[in-house]
Amino acid sequence: MALSKVNFNSMNVTPSASKAIKFNSSNNGLEAGDLGGNLVLLATQTASSSATLSFTSSIDSTYKEYIFKCISMHPASDSQRFQFQADTGTNTNYNQTITSTSFRASHTEADATAGPSYKTATDQAQGTAFQTIGESTGNANDESTSGTLHVFEPSSTTFVKHFIATNNSSSAADNSQQDFKAGYFNTTTALTIVQFKMSSGNIDAGTIKMYGVLSWHLQNIIIIVLI
Repeated sequence: MALSKVNFNSMNVTPSASKAIKFNSSNNGLEAGDLGGNLVLLATQTASSSATLSFTSSIDSTYKEYIFKCISMHPASDSQRFQFQADTGTNTNYNQTITSTSFRASHTEADATAGPSYKTATDQAQGTAFQTIGESTGNANDESTSGTLHVFEPSSTTFVKHFIATNNSSSAADNSQQDFKAGYFNTTTALTIVQFKMSSGNIDAGTIKMYGVLSWHLQNIIIIVLI
C-alpha cells in the first residue's frame, strides 16, 4: 500500500545504524533518497565566440517555473547589453510581444554614481525586441555579467508569461551595475524556446544553466524502517 501523505510531526525514529528513513521520488532528476533542493538541471549551454545561446527543448508543462543561471557572460565587443527573447512552437523568430520595466543601481570604482535610476532605454511597451537583462558590460579580460532569469509557467494557454531578472555587470565604465528587469510576454500561447545574445557581437565566453523548479511535494513516497 503506497502512502500519499506523511505527517512528519507524528514520526518518532531514534537515529541508529539499524534504522533509516529513505525517500523515493519519481520526479525527473531526483535520486532515490534525495530530499534536497527543488531545482532540476535540464540543460547547460557554454559560449565560445557564440552569436547566440538557445534552449530549444525541455521547456514544457512539466514545470511551472524555469530558472536560467547566467554565469560570467563575457562579450566580444565592449559595452554590450546581455539580452533574451522567447518564441512559441517551432518558431525561431524570437519576437514575442513584451511589456517590461527596468531600473538599475550602480557604483563606480571611483566611489561615484551611486543610487538607483529608472532606465527607459531598456524597458518595452508591447515591443518585440530582445529584452535587456544586463547592461553596458565591458569586454576587458576581467569583465562580465552574471545573474538569474525566472520565467513563470511558460506553457500556460490561459495567462501571459511573467519573467523577473536580476543581473550584475562589471561595466565598460569600471562600475558595478545591478540591473532589475521584470515584465511579461503578452501571449497566451505556450512558450517553448528561449534565446540569449549580446546586443552586438558574439558572446565570447560564459555558461547558462536552465533549471526546472519542482512543485513542493514528493510522489510515491516509500518509508523503510529497518529494525
